Amino acid sequence: MSKGNLSLKVGVFYDGSYFTHVSNYYNYVHPHHRRIHIGGLHDFIRQMLAEKEGTHPNLCHIIDAHFFRGRFTAREANEKPDQLYYDRVFDDVLMYNAVQPHYLPVKDLMGRKREKGVDVLMALETYELCMLKRYDIVVLIASDGDHVPLVRKLHALGCKTMLLGWDFEFTDQKTGELQTTKTSTDLWNEVSYPMPMHELIDEGLKEDDPVVREMFVVRDTSRDEGSEEQFDDRAQLEIDDERHTSMVMSLHNGYGFIRYPDNNLFFLHDDVEGTGFNELAVGDEVEFNLGINGKGQRIARKIVKLD
Repeated sequence: MSKGNLSLKVGVFYDGSYFTHVSNYYNYVHPHHRRIHIGGLHDFIRQMLAEKEGTHPNLCHIIDAHFFRGRFTAREANEKPDQLYYDRVFDDVLMYNAVQPHYLPVKDLMGRKREKGVDVLMALETYELCMLKRYDIVVLIASDGDHVPLVRKLHALGCKTMLLGWDFEFTDQKTGELQTTKTSTDLWNEVSYPMPMHELIDEGLKEDDPVVREMFVVRDTSRDEGSEEQFDDRAQLEIDDERHTSMVMSLHNGYGFIRYPDNNLFFLHDDVEGTGFNELAVGDEVEFNLGINGKGQRIARKIVKLD
């Protein structure tokens, strides 16, 4: 069939924890410092499939997109500062990008929280939907070699597969430990179209490829409704002139919370001035301005650690 005449039915399936981990890496560690934009990622997928299959991106139809992840109960989430709010924010992101979420409860195993059964659920749903809807291509955002049997089953149905995977490593600035993310070699070798995203993204950013550039959230004032930028906590900031003093209540990978009456204040790593985010510790006294994000919630800005 000639180029431009081949129409494809595409299903996209996310290992949610893996995607979130990768997006956090690009936002907090990678020099680009932007989250992955789900809508932009889907445009990238259509572009790559068009090149591989000899057709036009407009004929690569993503008819289904599904996101699989473990999730805390409402009671557990309520014990974490603003966790319920951020869960809802991300649900909005998925909804506006026509991605169907699938959640399983996070289990407490020997005092540690673990996702159980998510990979199995993802495999069963992917295979069942492929049988029902007869996708031409299934796109997996995943890294685990446990998905190899799924890929083989999809090929047996006559469905091609594309894998979006990442290999990267970095040193955790808090612990000094080397953190490594690597996609299973068996999975790379099994799929029809392996896409080493770490290489493709770095090359595309270097060359200012618009398809790659638009795969990331852009922080500006010209946002489309439903994009991740609409929900970015630094959007539409209004900062008062008064300086406030309090203490750091908790720190996480690239963000934290400052104790403040009524509702603790969220802040991001690049809102810390002077010593920088990595020099902060829980209990440190800090000075800051109040800001208002795009959702009308107060956050901390221009944070300085006090001696």
